[in-house]
Amino acid sequence: MPTTPKPILVTGASSFLAIHTIIQLLQQGYRVRGTVRAQTREAEVRETISKFVQANDRLEILPADLEQDSGWDEAMKGVGSVLHIASPFPLFEPKNEAELIIPAVEGTLRVLRAAHKAGIKRVVQVSSNAAVSSGHNGENRTFTEEDWSNLDVNIGAYSKSKTLAERAAWDFINGMENTNKMELATINPPLILGPVPNKNFRTSVELVRTYMLGQVPGVGRIKMGLVDVRDVATAIILAMTTPEAAGNRFLVSGGVLWLKEIAKILHKGYANRGYKIPTMQFPSFLIRFIALFDKKIARVTDSLDWNYELSSEKAKRILKWTPRPAEEAILSMAESLIENKFV
Repeated sequence: MPTTPKPILVTGASSFLAIHTIIQLLQQGYRVRGTVRAQTREAEVRETISKFVQANDRLEILPADLEQDSGWDEAMKGVGSVLHIASPFPLFEPKNEAELIIPAVEGTLRVLRAAHKAGIKRVVQVSSNAAVSSGHNGENRTFTEEDWSNLDVNIGAYSKSKTLAERAAWDFINGMENTNKMELATINPPLILGPVPNKNFRTSVELVRTYMLGQVPGVGRIKMGLVDVRDVATAIILAMTTPEAAGNRFLVSGGVLWLKEIAKILHKGYANRGYKIPTMQFPSFLIRFIALFDKKIARVTDSLDWNYELSSEKAKRILKWTPRPAEEAILSMAESLIENKFV
């Protein structure tokens, strides 16, 4: 049970990860204040969370937009800790990378400055493995929290936004502006899978949904780090409550699998239920040839044959964090996609 009656602020309360984080906080007895870009999202958030825990009396929803100053001072009043989860995650590459980078970076600084002004002790920011291993394609090694994505190559707007936002957060915490010595911990997950809580379409579901619908004839020889959303939520809360977490990044991975392995897990679980899941792996030379004519395919060619791993040793050691098997994250997402009629 929480030792403080102060509410925990969760930004981006309607997001996939934030909903699971709020559920766990409420289950553990915390009071929660969530922010949404528009108050019209409140009813949906409450309805979703009430399917998992009956604690509407301990949940408050306030409007606050990452691109606006208004609302943040009000949101921070009397708060114990801040869990900064809100950040844009688009399905497609934007025409202008600034559409992602500006709200990610300026939004992060807006939240940190408001938290600092309110005298809050600790902020946990959800960053990403996209701020760790992007741009290191072909480096066949294990990545840790010591690694940062390489901004000298084209890593795409999303990875760039996550890297710059996390860099900005650490610069704020370690800079002159942080006169209160506010603490920061960051959580860096790879692709987040696990059960989808409602009928809102999430970018995170696209990989599993595409396979379940049989929309591709096969897969490339590409590795994918993944983790269950429930385990990321647990890591966020542990980073909030563990004294030794302050000043640390935590790479939280449930495993790194080849796409063929992910497809085989889905095929084994759902082929007998009529889902035509592709398990054929195309030769890399063929994919590179097709990429000459298809821009979407060209985006993944740098990841072909990249045999890397992600270490979560630090999260396990300091946070005492234990992830579910990758197979459970994959299958629980597939099952929820069926339940919510996405497939």
